[in-house]
Amino acid sequence: MNPDAPALITLVHSPACHFCDEAQAALADLAAEFSLSVDLVPASSAPGARLVREHRAPMYPLVLVDGVFFSFGRLPQKKLRRLLERRAVGSVA
Repeated sequence: MNPDAPALITLVHSPACHFCDEAQAALADLAAEFSLSVDLVPASSAPGARLVREHRAPMYPLVLVDGVFFSFGRLPQKKLRRLLERRAVGSVA
């Protein structure tokens, strides 16, 4: 992982999923503060289905940060903010 590169957030989402909608809104807010690249992957797509199987996510959204499992279900925003802050500090050090 290159700490100077934007954090790659992969969001595997499903239609009519209020947790997915909340996560997308939260990521839009965080993008105003942090360098993010958000990849929205439909759960119904082949890549989305593969990620769900691989990470055994029982609910949506499935969230990966830089390709590493972060969460499923309601996005833990404070936890994500702390991770992004640590990542940003690492790029300065």
